[in-house]
Amino acid sequence: MGYAEKRGDYWRARYKAASGKYPAVTDETGATVRFRTRREAEQAANDAEAQSRAGTRRDPAAGRITFGEYVNRWYAAQDLAASTMQNYRRHVEEHLLPTFEQTAMADVLPADIAAWEKKERAAGYAESSIRTWRATLHLILADAVEEGLRDSNPASRRRGRGKRAGRSRSRGPEKTITSALGILLIAERAALLSGRDDEFVAIVTKGFTGMRWGELVGLETGYVRPASIRVEWQLYELDSGELHRCPPKDDSHRQIDIPGWLDRLVSEHLARTRPKPCTCHGLTYAFGGHRPPKGAARRPGATLVDVARRAGVSPATASAALNHPEVVHEVTRSRIMTAIADLGYVRGGASGELAAHWRRTNFATWLFQPAATGWYPKKGHLIVRPVPVLGEPWPGVPVRGRAAAGRADACWLPIAPGLTPHGLRHTHRTLMEELGTPGKLADERMGHTDGSVQARYTHVTPVMRTRLMEGLTELWEAALKARQTMASGSPVAALDRLLSDR
Repeated sequence: MGYAEKRGDYWRARYKAASGKYPAVTDETGATVRFRTRREAEQAANDAEAQSRAGTRRDPAAGRITFGEYVNRWYAAQDLAASTMQNYRRHVEEHLLPTFEQTAMADVLPADIAAWEKKERAAGYAESSIRTWRATLHLILADAVEEGLRDSNPASRRRGRGKRAGRSRSRGPEKTITSALGILLIAERAALLSGRDDEFVAIVTKGFTGMRWGELVGLETGYVRPASIRVEWQLYELDSGELHRCPPKDDSHRQIDIPGWLDRLVSEHLARTRPKPCTCHGLTYAFGGHRPPKGAARRPGATLVDVARRAGVSPATASAALNHPEVVHEVTRSRIMTAIADLGYVRGGASGELAAHWRRTNFATWLFQPAATGWYPKKGHLIVRPVPVLGEPWPGVPVRGRAAAGRADACWLPIAPGLTPHGLRHTHRTLMEELGTPGKLADERMGHTDGSVQARYTHVTPVMRTRLMEGLTELWEAALKARQTMASGSPVAALDRLLSDR
């Protein structure tokens, strides 16, 4: 039983600890608490002894460890996916340590966290980002509470507290989406920018399946099945540049049904490209990178494929016109040489080695965004500028090489300003809503889980799947028809075949 001990003009409380010793009751800083009366001291001693017996008594000295020291120990103890560990480290090192590193764990107060949030907001960071970093801070402090370093978590929000500014204050901008025709047109432009059909097939696949970016990049050929795609793995790009093969987000393994036309498009792509195992994983992926690998020689300029498309011949014929001109008809050869002059093609001017996989930033910056907006974004010393193109054949072939803008005679109009690759996922969900797809089936395709009672008692049937495939086919056919009214053919071979088959 605890007792009070007279110490001059104050009383201190002594209680029996688990060790058998009788320490004094201390405050958050570890200093002995001075009580004015004997009764107050005895009550505090009894409370402390009860907590000690229950195992909930915290050692105040333990709370003097600094946030920086604790978080290093905390991080090393985590055993999570590489992507999650990377994100935690970035949150801690870039946004939490600069403010809290030297602060004792017991001294972190709600007011300190509020001040930190205000500073991050003033620096221009998005509300969604700040919420993510605060969630990491909350997790760290919650673990500190469990370890007995603190009595409570100062990062917990009290309902009804904070600035009354309405819900819109913390909302991010609405995600941009597009239509089925928009998917087709953006895919066509991306293929023209890359100089190959792969990006056309990939963007159409993403737009009509709702796959996540990592799932598309990590799609192995063995998981392309008849009339379906199996999502079993994803490739997550780490800060080091390594592409980490891991299960899809939230373990959302699933089978995505695909319409017959998309099945043929992907199958023809695999038959044409004949993918080989990559050197990083030793696995064969459906889609590969479009730029030289990091560290390889990179000489910008038009490719022989660009010349062939401009001249309306095969790459083999364009190559023969350069290497064996005597075997190519004079009129065809003249057309090829004109295309070479128009595009500024230089033999040996482009590296033939391609990276095994797309890089998210490169894909979005140099292919997707210019295709969606018609403009190259600001990057480093490069300013925002329109994509220079030659207007014929429609929709225009991008001009590359020196003085490209001077040789161009047209530029692209925007299709969906603000659209991102992830926006195609939002687009697919919206298309399913327009088609009246049941939520259970829509969630299954997207890899989402609905834990509601309604979802538990709803089941996906073959009839639902058939209706969705028919609806997606109707959207695709309408998009092809609309595209054909713009021009009967396309410089992109895969799309040109689809238009000529109509």
